[in-house]
Amino acid sequence: MIDFKECYVMNFENAMRGARNPMNSWARSDSRYDENGNYILGENDLSLAKRLRNAGTSDHRKYLRQIMVSIDITAPMYWWKEYDTYKVATVANSTSTMHKIHSKPFELDDFSHDHLGKNGLNILKNLIDELEKIRLSYVETKDKALWYELIQLLPSSYNQMRTCTLNYETLVNIYRSRKNHKLDEWRSFCDWIKTLPYANEIIIAED
Repeated sequence: MIDFKECYVMNFENAMRGARNPMNSWARSDSRYDENGNYILGENDLSLAKRLRNAGTSDHRKYLRQIMVSIDITAPMYWWKEYDTYKVATVANSTSTMHKIHSKPFELDDFSHDHLGKNGLNILKNLIDELEKIRLSYVETKDKALWYELIQLLPSSYNQMRTCTLNYETLVNIYRSRKNHKLDEWRSFCDWIKTLPYANEIIIAED
């Protein structure tokens, strides 16, 4: 499973102004803010944005690096291990497994289990029961050996929430590389990318 909340897209206006710097063409800018505070690209600016996006190299589309996205993502650890491949122009603050793993009871929905069959689900439930017993013992005794047992027994299906900051250029690379990935979480991530402002025109740009 993967979940997206608190999505904010920022700095479109400044990125588009910068895109016009090389040709000193600021007078041709025709974008505006609507009544809800959304930045709406005008015909001239959208045409420029698409031409630069399709010019062939990331150097031509530098403005994409200045369009920022902040998003809260909850996903299993096995997905986060792949996401961590993208270290350039990304920042993430995560909930702390090290500090907070013992702070609440373990529940089934703390883990991604949407692809488990009956046997796999029973195995996970048994593991959760054992983890909960260890957690309760640790809360009572503060024995560090029990804390280590929690950490080392925790499966990669455990869900973690991170607040991520990345930019449109990074999303171009992610979409191109992961849109047909065998993990459902990556395909869902690419579906989320499609919901961002002007994603079809300047991130995906398949047409």
